[in-house]
Amino acid sequence: MIDPGINPHIERIALKLKTLPETPGVYQHLDAEGRVIYVGKARNLRARVSSYFSHYEDKSAKIKMLVRHIADTRVTVVPTEVDALLLENSLIKQYQPRYNSLLKDDKSYPWLLITDEPYPRLLYVRRHPGLPTGQFFGPYPNGTVLRQLQDIIRSLFQYRTCNTMGKRPCMKHQIGLCGAPCAGRQNREDYLATIDNIRRILRGDFDDIQADLRRQMLALASELRFEEAETVKRKLHLLEEYQSRSTVVGANVKDVDVCTIASDERLAWINFMRIRNGAIVHSFSHEVKKQLDESDGEILSTVIPELRTQTLSTAHEIILAAPVEELPADYLRQNTAPRGDRRKLLELSQRNVESYRKQCLHQRTLTQGDAAPQALKLLERLQHALQLPTLPMEIECFDNSNLQGAYPVAGMVRFSAGKPNRKEYRKFTIKTVEGSDDYASMAEVIERRYSRLSSEGNPLPDLLVVDGGTGQMEMARRVLHERLQLAIPIAGLAKDDRHRTNELLYGFPPKVVGLKPTDPLFHLLEQIQNEVHRFAVSFHKDKRSKGTFRTSLTDIPGIGQKTAHQLLLRYGSVKQVSLQTLDDLAAAIGTAKASLVYAHLHPDEAQD
Repeated sequence: MIDPGINPHIERIALKLKTLPETPGVYQHLDAEGRVIYVGKARNLRARVSSYFSHYEDKSAKIKMLVRHIADTRVTVVPTEVDALLLENSLIKQYQPRYNSLLKDDKSYPWLLITDEPYPRLLYVRRHPGLPTGQFFGPYPNGTVLRQLQDIIRSLFQYRTCNTMGKRPCMKHQIGLCGAPCAGRQNREDYLATIDNIRRILRGDFDDIQADLRRQMLALASELRFEEAETVKRKLHLLEEYQSRSTVVGANVKDVDVCTIASDERLAWINFMRIRNGAIVHSFSHEVKKQLDESDGEILSTVIPELRTQTLSTAHEIILAAPVEELPADYLRQNTAPRGDRRKLLELSQRNVESYRKQCLHQRTLTQGDAAPQALKLLERLQHALQLPTLPMEIECFDNSNLQGAYPVAGMVRFSAGKPNRKEYRKFTIKTVEGSDDYASMAEVIERRYSRLSSEGNPLPDLLVVDGGTGQMEMARRVLHERLQLAIPIAGLAKDDRHRTNELLYGFPPKVVGLKPTDPLFHLLEQIQNEVHRFAVSFHKDKRSKGTFRTSLTDIPGIGQKTAHQLLLRYGSVKQVSLQTLDDLAAAIGTAKASLVYAHLHPDEAQD
């Protein structure tokens, strides 16, 4: 790390570096006056930004000058490196940073344009004044793929490319590339239908076209026309490649705001993104301290107008995860069920707010005395012991609870920065499992929890802990890694024959992680396990008290719920009750009721 004599802000910067995410994104270096002086992209934000402040003597003169003027750094997380490239280009053009000399020219990414003409054309353009009016699609980071896409569309559809329409067919019609609307050989209605199909492809709605190409390819192959089948296969491959284009700057998103929030009992974290002409022009994250236990909606109703004023937003639409009731109805339209590119922008904002929340919690543990660093050190030890890709700031743990299969439920607790985050606790009523099958119950609740998180684009935990051994871990692995294709690390807490936690398991096949029972890290995991067990049992008791307790014992005439419950608590199961003698049962519930239970469970003896 560089000396404070080089950069007087280095201590504050060094603290922030430890909290940066290890994900793709864009970073902005700011000077002491808050001006953006450099914008860059990174595959790993923490590694890239940290590199500016190490090995200073080996840096170029330009980098040394930049480092001396950096007072702060802010980051924006994006899904892929391509997204980082596009966002970097957008921000450089917005701020014109002093040290981005290589990217300050007027070169822009390519676009596709469907012209606004009676018989529209599809043009490959770079945006500048003087272009024909029409609908733009893009921008695209790869001009080669874009031209290949143009070729695919040309091979699938006939449309004109001439600057002016003549009165007789040209060469393009003779070779099958144009329907010759100029000569009346294709009416305007059919031509516009063709343009609509092209527009569908450019919007990403080309499932039907892909299906047609697959059918063509298989038909040609069955007829042994392999060269033609290979040509169709290449077209299909290019369409699939195009389908993976960036979602950060979809041109169909013209002018919208996006806002998401994460919160706990004391604090809230907010991300606000300003989208204009398909590009992110502002992305801010803020921390808010709650004063009167405000709800998320109440906080957003105050913060959103302020952020719109700061960013000079004129958007008539805001994308939110949930409606904000206290915003004036005529202020802007709330989109709480976005689809397509808007849905992906909401998910991106949610990833940003979660990343910012983790940074704030991490940074707070580094600055709040001796107790907070102790919690952070335990999490760092856990990350090292399990070789986790990220610091496990968010840990979720599951446990099942039932009484001989009656009222099966499960509970989930979340620990944030080593502390219980009760706002994120979840209860599950088992719906698909009959009887007391802990493995199947665990599989059900894990699938319900994470399929929903994944589909809604919500942040996933850094570590999943199951209250059980290798069997429970294997069920979690099948659901997460095989069925849902989610790369969430899984650990297990196994108990000994005295029902005491004695092992931490990790990996597949699971291996024991060496931790002594007196280790503070072991105590943290034990605390998580005890908390989830308490939460699940409490939910089960509440569920049971509100329902009708029923087992095979309550089917015995003269035996009620209280007596059946008393027997099950004493002996553990109906099978164990059946193994008791009449005298044992009489000692537990009295002679009269014992005779009824014994006769019902031993019908052969009663007949004798």
